[in-house]
Amino acid sequence: QVQLVESGGGLVQAGGSLRLSCAASGRTFSSYAMGWFRQAPGKEREFVAAISWSGGNTYYTDSVKGRFTISRDNAKNTVYLQMNSLKPEDTAVYYCAASHRAPSNWYVEYDYWGQGTQVTVSS
Repeated sequence: QVQLVESGGGLVQAGGSLRLSCAASGRTFSSYAMGWFRQAPGKEREFVAAISWSGGNTYYTDSVKGRFTISRDNAKNTVYLQMNSLKPEDTAVYYCAASHRAPSNWYVEYDYWGQGTQVTVSS
């Protein structure tokens, strides 16, 4: 069992930056692939980024490539999402998720989810 708690969301102007954190409980964090998803009002949950258990492989949806960076610190049981050059269309609730499987952009592949953190980007 893994419990995930996101933090770091907030209100930022377009062009600004935020760093999301996701703290995980449990001693097996390093064995999980981790992902970030987001969901805007009235829209489906959308893949943002994923990272392998070692941190050696990362994946991004096209709309955030070059702006967002996913990373993890297994010693701190934490995964991060650094978000730069934010745009109003990045506004959403951001969720982190853990998977027993390889990193995936499909939300059903993830076994554990956090409660989400709101990110609002004003124009």
